Amino acid sequence: MITIGILAVQGAFIEHKHILEKLGVKTFEIRQLRDLKKGMDGLILPGGESTAMGKLLHDLNLFKPLQDLIQGGLPVLGTCAGMILLAKKLTNDSHIHFQTMDIEVERNAYGRQLGSFFTNALFGEKEIPMTFIRAPYISKVGPGVEVLSVVNDRIVAARENNQLATAFHPELTDSTYLHEYFLSIVKNR
Repeated sequence: MITIGILAVQGAFIEHKHILEKLGVKTFEIRQLRDLKKGMDGLILPGGESTAMGKLLHDLNLFKPLQDLIQGGLPVLGTCAGMILLAKKLTNDSHIHFQTMDIEVERNAYGRQLGSFFTNALFGEKEIPMTFIRAPYISKVGPGVEVLSVVNDRIVAARENNQLATAFHPELTDSTYLHEYFLSIVKNR
């Protein structure tokens, strides 16, 4: 059985857990270093506040072990703030985090909470619902990065090897498609 660890130090982690449970996937919450001993086949970095998450990752001594796991090939899904945590560069912030995915991200690119929106758009070949909340977007991708979704001429989903990043919150819709896509990455590892 596949087991997915979900970073649960801050942000929208419980919704990811509910979707994965609906898909019959075993999950556990990562709140402290000893949680990593449970072993996982994949990792979710949820939406939330990336600066707070980055600080907590260091304070809880989770940063380096998680970075090592991602660099070692552990499949990871980063949504919204999770995408920011993965990015090698941020266009409008000096706080960079894991720096494992060759993307440049603009934080809060759609403005404040009032700039949040919902749309249906293509993710690869499939149209799915997408919820954007104070969302970032990807302003540049490196040569090994596959663009999976563009909304209003902005890259909102991409994949590089074991890393999948979205600017939107797939966990806040009824669709399980994106989580199933992530699980296919986990299964093919």
